[in-house]
Amino acid sequence: MTLDELVARVYAAPRGPKVAAFFDYDGTVITGYSAMAFYNKRLRDRDMGVAELAKTSWASVRGIRTEREFGELLDLSLAAWRGKTPDELMALGRELFKHEIAAALHSEVWQLIEAHHAMGHTVVLASSATRFQVAPMAEDIGADHVLCTELEVVDGMVTGRPLGAPLWGLGKARAVRRLAAEKDIDLATSFAYSNGDEDVMFLETVGSAVAVEPQEALAAEAGRRGWPVLRCVPRGGRPSPVEMLRTVGFYGGFAAAVGAGIGVGLLRRSRRDMLDVSTGLGADLSLALAGVRVDVLRGAEYLDHRPAVFVFNHQSKLDPIIAMKLLRGGFTGVAKKEAKNIPGFGQLFQLADVAFVDRGNTAQAVKALEPAVAKVRDEGISLIISPEGTRSATPRLGRFKKGAFHIAMQAGVPMVPIVIRNAGEVMWRGAQAIRAGTVELVVLPPVPTRDWRVETLADHVAAVRGLFVETLANWPKGEEK
Repeated sequence: MTLDELVARVYAAPRGPKVAAFFDYDGTVITGYSAMAFYNKRLRDRDMGVAELAKTSWASVRGIRTEREFGELLDLSLAAWRGKTPDELMALGRELFKHEIAAALHSEVWQLIEAHHAMGHTVVLASSATRFQVAPMAEDIGADHVLCTELEVVDGMVTGRPLGAPLWGLGKARAVRRLAAEKDIDLATSFAYSNGDEDVMFLETVGSAVAVEPQEALAAEAGRRGWPVLRCVPRGGRPSPVEMLRTVGFYGGFAAAVGAGIGVGLLRRSRRDMLDVSTGLGADLSLALAGVRVDVLRGAEYLDHRPAVFVFNHQSKLDPIIAMKLLRGGFTGVAKKEAKNIPGFGQLFQLADVAFVDRGNTAQAVKALEPAVAKVRDEGISLIISPEGTRSATPRLGRFKKGAFHIAMQAGVPMVPIVIRNAGEVMWRGAQAIRAGTVELVVLPPVPTRDWRVETLADHVAAVRGLFVETLANWPKGEEK
């Protein structure tokens, strides 16, 4: 069954919290197993031998078949956390989620979760993993409840033993039924999603079961029972040779365009012409060679409203290149100070007078933005900036910072929102290779700033962020272009 058909089933269900959507975690919400990030962390810290890794990670290769096998694996895994505090483990979980696990999120499952939220359904993350593995993702997807294997804590320290029965197999199914009884959830109209055959009893608890990227045994069971199967684009892993070639083409195309831009700049004795050719042609060539198409579904006419502060939501390393393709020239930008050291791009950013901001130093950030304000106000140069400040770990829109809004207000120019939907699907966080695909975006009408005041700036930030949230939640279909 296609993703669109599954989303349509969600919207056809009754509204309200009596309908729940239960999501398994490892292999369902994400590609692979979250435990691997923790094992790899221990290997990097030399807190784990290769032999122990082989014992504790075999489940990620061939799967667990019995409750006894799962118990043995759990005992080995939890023993490593003996003597840690819950706060230490949660901090570790958040760190690994942000830098490793979040990048494995299935975008297809994310869209299903958003559909359930739109219907007011109760969203539940149900996993045999521990809370410090599951909680960061649960927070990010807005889960109302978490069902997981809890850890025993004595005198403030984790003992390395589970607290109660692990949520595997029948244990997970029982936990779902208990929660349904406590929260008055109608299981007959509810949904469940999983990838493994150990969750057959879990899937049986609801009226609408879906096998997500199912293992062989669950795929066979889904066929017998008539359960729909959702196939997802795998996240992470080794890039294919084609993806590597596309990525090489991306960087090669941009380098060739910079060379052409330098030639034009020398002939015309104009640094601005050099930058405009380099960025405009560079974005065209690099994205074309990478197989990435950019489709403006609505609002392309607002890109000509200059000067302005153009703001975009940040999911991917490709976002600035996409913005360059849209604007063609006549702009500068703001970037984190680390971007200055990116080979090739860092030098180009410096030539373009990009303001490099130290995100951990507020005073330096304010000072670094002063030249950007002057360029927009006095020279008529537009500005590109992400109000989130950094790439979001998942498609969820991050908190907006005030820097871009101060610049627009002080320069007296409008703010033009560029809403990017799926750049993270062609190059997600942590990826070094590019996948071919189409990035969709919507450009919203310019937001006037002349009446803004410092005292009301927080309200303006919330209002503009609300425009992004509303647009992403009500994305136009391609035929509306």
